[in-house]
Amino acid sequence: MKKILVILALVLPMMASAQKYGHVNTAELFQLMPELKDVTARLDSLNKQYEALLVNMQEEYQKKAQEYEQKASTMTDAMKQIQEEELYTMQQRLQTTYQTAQQDIAQKRQEFVAPIQEKMLKAIQAVGQEKGFTYIFDTAAMVYVDPTATDVMADVKAKLGIK
Repeated sequence: MKKILVILALVLPMMASAQKYGHVNTAELFQLMPELKDVTARLDSLNKQYEALLVNMQEEYQKKAQEYEQKASTMTDAMKQIQEEELYTMQQRLQTTYQTAQQDIAQKRQEFVAPIQEKMLKAIQAVGQEKGFTYIFDTAAMVYVDPTATDVMADVKAKLGIK
């Protein structure tokens, strides 16, 4: 039993020192991805389309509301009710369109970003395997990084073809 403990005491530190740890800042790496420019342009275009639609709807609503205010004093109660219901419906449609736009833009962002993130992850995994790392940590979410850990950012950038 003593021999086993002595052997373990000698072997465990050697096993621990054989492990290689690396780190990479995925947030910084993501910003360097060339595909991000295309994604940003596509999302900006979609956002502008929704903005134009919402501006038109808002202008139409305001025009209708002004007409109502100008003519309300000469309308019958039944006409007022019809106009108010129409304004309410327009307002609801405007709110629904805004919410739909936000959801669609978020969905498209995820759809466009997912392949970039996957490509980044595969490059990090490839560097880890090629260089023999036991772990590669993401420093974007870490408070402290041991200075003896290897920064693999340059290797991952090279793997991705980023200068």
